[in-house]
Amino acid sequence: MEFETAKQYLLTKPHTLLDFPFGADVFVFKVKGKMFATLSIGKMGKKGGDKDSDKDEPVLEPHWWMNLKCDPDEAAILRDIFPSVIPGYHMNKTLWNTIILDGSIPSGEIERMIDNSFQLVVAKMTKKAQASILPFL
Repeated sequence: MEFETAKQYLLTKPHTLLDFPFGADVFVFKVKGKMFATLSIGKMGKKGGDKDSDKDEPVLEPHWWMNLKCDPDEAAILRDIFPSVIPGYHMNKTLWNTIILDGSIPSGEIERMIDNSFQLVVAKMTKKAQASILPFL
């Protein structure tokens, strides 16, 4: 999935607004003021160019990274299945995953992850807030 496709899919979620609280290069998607996804250009190098990585590793082309909220058990399973899913970058690594949009994960699976993130955030809202969103799902 490419950036524009991901952005458009995220914006189809009911009551979703795009915000930039972390600067112009971090797209933050919120439902009723609560963040459920981010999109930004990721770090270069293996698994995001961690400072501890081997200096001899090849530098990879940067990709868009998407942070999504996830059930802790599912988060661990997705990390095992897909090399492009890593613990949430700059997020709670138990509850968030970072998906590297490098084309290795089928679009349908990414859409499912987006849907789950959205639903997890909505589930934590008040009953009144949920009632205004649920008819659109």
